[in-house]
Amino acid sequence: MSYGVLNEIPPLSDKDCFHVVERYKSEFTFPLHQHREYEINFIEHGLGLKRTIGDSIEYTGDYDLILISGDSLEHVWEQGNCKSPVIREITIQFSPDLLPSCLLEKNQFNSIRKMLVKAEHGLAFPLETIMKVYNLIDNIAREVKGFEQFLRLLKLLNELSLSGNSRSLASSSFAHAERNTESRRVCKVKDFINQNYTKKLSLDILSEMVGMTPVAFSRFFKLRTGKTLSEYIIDIRLGYASRMLVDSNKTISEICFDCGFNNLSNFNRIFRKKKNMTPKLFRAHYRKSKSTI
Repeated sequence: MSYGVLNEIPPLSDKDCFHVVERYKSEFTFPLHQHREYEINFIEHGLGLKRTIGDSIEYTGDYDLILISGDSLEHVWEQGNCKSPVIREITIQFSPDLLPSCLLEKNQFNSIRKMLVKAEHGLAFPLETIMKVYNLIDNIAREVKGFEQFLRLLKLLNELSLSGNSRSLASSSFAHAERNTESRRVCKVKDFINQNYTKKLSLDILSEMVGMTPVAFSRFFKLRTGKTLSEYIIDIRLGYASRMLVDSNKTISEICFDCGFNNLSNFNRIFRKKKNMTPKLFRAHYRKSKSTI
């Protein structure tokens, strides 16, 4: 017997643009899974559910709205601390082919295209946005005319893409997310970090690589990525460490040093700060969440 992630096959036929299902439940029992289809998942009255998206593990508020566009991004909602007797869930799944690149490259779809790239990590929307699109999601679930549903889905994607406070969840190295909208210099540095994350990485070396002074490059990187260079390097190392905790039987000490951390206690401290749990608990959570194959 081995542990693996369930490859879900959604009930979406080749002749359908999308699939919508509304459920009322008192508990979540579906195991950790992944699929190639994009997914919007809305949950109402789910306070305390334990949500796993890649290496992001969080407890949800009363409302939760997530968009996932990564085809190998593991995800699951579990009971956690939720005591609600009636939880409402609306799931919308649609093929990546629904919005082809020739359409997404048009100006009118620019914000949706950028959002779908970010959603390769899993994207969480704030309560303000959820309340703004609540009626739209409700109407999609209740609409019986397929074409009207489709129009409302496009409207929903547009509204979500205009949300300024959406939050990426999984780390890049864990989610294997592509970086196809960044500048050449940022991509060059990120590729170098991904190939050399086990080694000592300095600001001087990375700035020289793109022909900038350390001070200028530091500002440039933060402006383009929203993270300092040191924050980004730590996130990459933690992503690889999380993946090793999930997919290997290496000890935590071995994983620590294999991912570029030179001190076990420092690794444990940083991991706990970023993931809100120790590496040992993270590994145990994933093994519990996976399906038995």
